[in-house]
Amino acid sequence: MTNIHPSALIDPQAQIHETCTIGPFSVIGPHVILHENVVVKSHVVIEGHTEIGKNTQIFPFASIGGAPQDLKYHGEPSKLIIGENNTIREYVTMNPGTEDGGMKTVVGNNSLFMMSAHIAHDCHLGDHIVMANHATLAGHVTVGDHVWFGGLSAVLQFVRIGSYAVIGGMAGVENDVIPFGRVKGERGHLAGLNLVRMERMGLDKSEIKILQRAFNRLFSEDGTMDQRIDMIAEEFGNNSYVRQIVEFARTKDKYTLCQPKN
Repeated sequence: MTNIHPSALIDPQAQIHETCTIGPFSVIGPHVILHENVVVKSHVVIEGHTEIGKNTQIFPFASIGGAPQDLKYHGEPSKLIIGENNTIREYVTMNPGTEDGGMKTVVGNNSLFMMSAHIAHDCHLGDHIVMANHATLAGHVTVGDHVWFGGLSAVLQFVRIGSYAVIGGMAGVENDVIPFGRVKGERGHLAGLNLVRMERMGLDKSEIKILQRAFNRLFSEDGTMDQRIDMIAEEFGNNSYVRQIVEFARTKDKYTLCQPKN
């Protein structure tokens, strides 16, 4: 393959499509699979049972597929699966799964991971995600589609981030964030809905007003959270975006929902 630099170290068992490009001093391990048109620039390390989808670009000094930073990991052959059309910038780290977390970390398609972003073991990410510089996900985090993370933001292990949410820069997220939620603050709190994303999606003012009313009802002081979820499901259940919020809120896992500050 003429598009592999002679200084790259590639295990002969690695499965590399003939259209891939691998730059100088990069290291590719024996269980790595690279699909069509993957571009690996210089000084990249890809190891472990890692599969990378077509048209993904990986920039210098990224570490992809290295052993999870988890004391419970004992060398089991867990996987890191990365989708198509992703851009993985300098110093990004992505780890495979663990036995306790289902044995795989999954990254979707069409996402941008800026410098020094970190995706820990057993995370599951959707499509069209942007993680700005130094944004970090702890283990077992689940992220929906079209989520944006500001620089230096951090998400606690096992937290769920709903689709179309936005996490502000330097925010620490310790609770589940509803779809379309907007989080900010050192100890992240829900600061409203992601109105910018809604407008870019082409939602008209009437739909945005419905979502705002549902949001206000969900986080009011009337009754319990479960009662309020049922209330907005009954009142606004015909709206597909409200249904996303209802389904997310009903699917409780480890943490309660991230709440407004006041």
